[in-house]
Amino acid sequence: MQTDDDVIRHPDSLPPAPSSQRGPAGSLTGDAGRLLFTPAVAAERLTVGESWLRRKAGQRLIPCTFIGKHLRFTEDDLRAIVAAGQRRPRNRDQPGLTGRRRRTRR
Repeated sequence: MQTDDDVIRHPDSLPPAPSSQRGPAGSLTGDAGRLLFTPAVAAERLTVGESWLRRKAGQRLIPCTFIGKHLRFTEDDLRAIVAAGQRRPRNRDQPGLTGRRRRTRR
């Protein structure tokens, strides 16, 4: 069984958007049948603060959709936000990566 954590960690496994015009609370479907999420619902799905999501969208640092002055997020936007945040573990044995050393006062 898939949990919410699996959905967040593996954005490709998000369930497909329903084709009906009525979506989950706080969301609506556009003419193309794509589900649009309000910032509150998108923040809940990404498990981040709504203020963080709104700030980054306002600075145009994350993908989003503006319908007039209203901010919305598509499934593709949420996947792109997750993908942009993925980081590989650092291997200290790789050339070019030096460890940080603490400077001592003299």
